[in-house]
Amino acid sequence: MAPGMSLYSVNAILILSSEDGSRIFSKWYNPPHQAAGQSSSTAAPASAQNPFADKTAQVRFEKALLQKTAKQTGDILLFDNRVVLYKMEADVAIYVVGGVEENEILLYNVLLALRDALHLLFKQSVDKRTIIENYDLVSLAIDEIVDDGVVLETDPTIIVQRCSKAPSQDTNLGRIDPFTEQGMNNLAQIGKSKILEWMR
Repeated sequence: MAPGMSLYSVNAILILSSEDGSRIFSKWYNPPHQAAGQSSSTAAPASAQNPFADKTAQVRFEKALLQKTAKQTGDILLFDNRVVLYKMEADVAIYVVGGVEENEILLYNVLLALRDALHLLFKQSVDKRTIIENYDLVSLAIDEIVDDGVVLETDPTIIVQRCSKAPSQDTNLGRIDPFTEQGMNNLAQIGKSKILEWMR
């Protein structure tokens, strides 16, 4: 890898209430440690370093960002020397923040992956109440997309498969394909549990 190159590309993922600007979900990423032998001046570009290390600076940035995007109709803007991509959904605003030198298409794919994964997970509108009630799934989905600022996955169906809830005990037998190995295993498990229930 060439000097100065890094997989780190996402500074933050934010979900804010579009009504009052309050934080619903906020995850800020710090750039990775510098390689041995690298001076601090060549470690990472200035825009890749996180200037919002404390919570008050982060909240101030988030409030100003929401005020700026509330009047906008696009999906992307340059704000405070950061590339910000955003989508408004019902009463929430979803943001992906990256450095000024980052690839906007990659960041946009992260934003779309998050939005589409939330729509698939909730099977309804993505709103403040649903996000708060399913905070664990939102957090899992974001962790499947980005880990420590590095983009891992942008396919919403794969993200949903990785963080979906376990199936309930009452399995619909009509949906099991008995001609596959997994289908046979599922039928055997169901049969075993039904026999044990009957014997009790």
